[in-house]
Amino acid sequence: MKQYLHDYTTYLEDEKRLSRNTIESYRADIAGFIAYSEEKGITSPNEVNRTTLGLYMGRLKQQGRAASSLLRSTASLHSFFQYLVRQSVISQAPTQLIDRPKLERKDPKALTIEQVDKLLSAPDSGTPIGARDKAMLELLYASGIKVSELVNLNTHDINIEMRYLRCAAGGKERVLPITQIAARSMADYLPNMREQLVKDTDEEALFLNPLGTRLTRQGFWKIIKKYGKQAGIEEEITPHTLRHSFAIHLLQNGADLRSVQEMLGHSALSTTSMYQPAKKSMKEVYDHHHPRA
Repeated sequence: MKQYLHDYTTYLEDEKRLSRNTIESYRADIAGFIAYSEEKGITSPNEVNRTTLGLYMGRLKQQGRAASSLLRSTASLHSFFQYLVRQSVISQAPTQLIDRPKLERKDPKALTIEQVDKLLSAPDSGTPIGARDKAMLELLYASGIKVSELVNLNTHDINIEMRYLRCAAGGKERVLPITQIAARSMADYLPNMREQLVKDTDEEALFLNPLGTRLTRQGFWKIIKKYGKQAGIEEEITPHTLRHSFAIHLLQNGADLRSVQEMLGHSALSTTSMYQPAKKSMKEVYDHHHPRA
């Protein structure tokens, strides 16, 4: 089945145009199942059935996997087997026969505006690393983009003078406004501070690590944890915390749900959205409602 996995990841990259991180998540989930299947002497997708999948999910649960992890693995496997159906490798996806794990809904955690101010003021913007970190934190809260989208930005994706960034993910592109403070922080970082981190002049990545290469998600995770501690914020902070804070603060200030959803890059609203008042332009809603606009 490994060849099918290779073909599937190629399909995700070339046709679905998913991000590297998303493709790797799919690949890891499916590779884990293939390894389990081979242990049981199963080498063909046609040999996989409901029992095989149920036993595998049971093993993951015994390993202490969270419900969210089980749900993601189930979704990855279902997508893989649906692909094999379309390729006429199998006639039916065996994942259609298994129960999906129940995921307890949790309210997203957000910082207060005061906590955001403390967090975003923590970096020392007088150093290349500090200026980079300040720009990243400001940009994340200003735009609500995901950390994977943040670290994948290139220098040509940001327009400081016009105060917008271009974000491409999953084959879709969004053009998002940013705050004046975020634009000033970017101006402090580009070009002078970034140039002090550059090792290869051909490097396009906007945010660089001390080695002069693109900063990773894991690298940013450590960065936001560090500044959360410096800011005296006791609540757990993750890269997604600023995304949640972005959305919640806009809504608390009166932004309509449709505009916020558009900024976050989520799928379309449910059909109930047609009953909402006609929305203002994204830029108008953003400038009026974002705390730092």
